Amino acid sequence: MKKPIRSVNIHEAKTHLSRLVEQAANGEAFVIAKAGKPLVKVVPLDAPVSGEIRRLGFLAGRFAIPEDFDTMAADTIEKMFRTRP
Repeated sequence: MKKPIRSVNIHEAKTHLSRLVEQAANGEAFVIAKAGKPLVKVVPLDAPVSGEIRRLGFLAGRFAIPEDFDTMAADTIEKMFRTRP
């Protein structure tokens, strides 16, 4: 279950900005509100945009690795390295 994002009012944000920024940089995003109305969300720079999927490389998620990957073509490889009597 996702942890709810903490909301702080502007006065608290001004008073404790350094601590809040440090926490956000460590992955604890927060929202700054004015009169109870959310204004901005503070997140670490490397955090993905809401709804965006982070991919590892340009081919990530484009192919599947077969279950027998570790043993694929094992007989062919063995023949290549087998010494001749």
